[in-house]
Amino acid sequence: MPSSQDKPWKGLKPSARGRLETRDYSKAPLVSRIARDGVQAGEVIAGRDGLDEAWIPGVEVFARRVFQQKGRGYFSELTRLTEGVLDRIHLAPRQWASALMHRDSAKGFHIHPPHVPDGVDPASWFHQLFSGPNPDPALRPYDREQWDVMFFLTGICEIILVDEREGMPRRIMRFTIAGDSRPGPDNAAVVIPPGVAHALRSIGGEDLIMVYGTSTTFNPSWEGRIESAVENSALPADWVDYLNAGEA
Repeated sequence: MPSSQDKPWKGLKPSARGRLETRDYSKAPLVSRIARDGVQAGEVIAGRDGLDEAWIPGVEVFARRVFQQKGRGYFSELTRLTEGVLDRIHLAPRQWASALMHRDSAKGFHIHPPHVPDGVDPASWFHQLFSGPNPDPALRPYDREQWDVMFFLTGICEIILVDEREGMPRRIMRFTIAGDSRPGPDNAAVVIPPGVAHALRSIGGEDLIMVYGTSTTFNPSWEGRIESAVENSALPADWVDYLNAGEA
């Protein structure tokens, strides 16, 4: 006799029912999904108070407002350096840049070296900056290391962060930010500390345009890469064989 689970499918052949799978639409807790499946930026912002055990110290994700202008388009602010998150953490970017990622492309993982004073244990230093009682953002050496603050103007970005700082828990945060061209609760900006590896994927149906500020000016020697082969557009194997044919 068919089980209660089989009843909706009694019109199928037994061989098909034996191979049948149905998707589980129930959601695991946010604290586990942010590190595994990925979540929306709006969920991250709304659920921040319950994410302490999954949050990467120093990372900030904050909401942005996009104002629709009927018949013309939209207007949005990036940030104000004298109020809000950047003011609270004393981060005033010294350089601003823009980047475009074509749809279905990816970058990363990128990572910038954190500054650790000479003679100081890295784990103790990071604990002082981020984990101790009442850590003071004013102690962060923004002028000696690269922090990023990213804003997205078009498209949809999936971002993955991995904490690789010595002595810090290796936490992963994975979430999706919508560009200003898609107004809604997932319009957000993200602050990324040095020592936190970050990768970006353009997953929308349009190109991803971003604007980002850095705490220092561009330093090529600080541009570390981890597992970044996705950035290379490999030629077909037969093309490579043909191009190398004359080297024998």
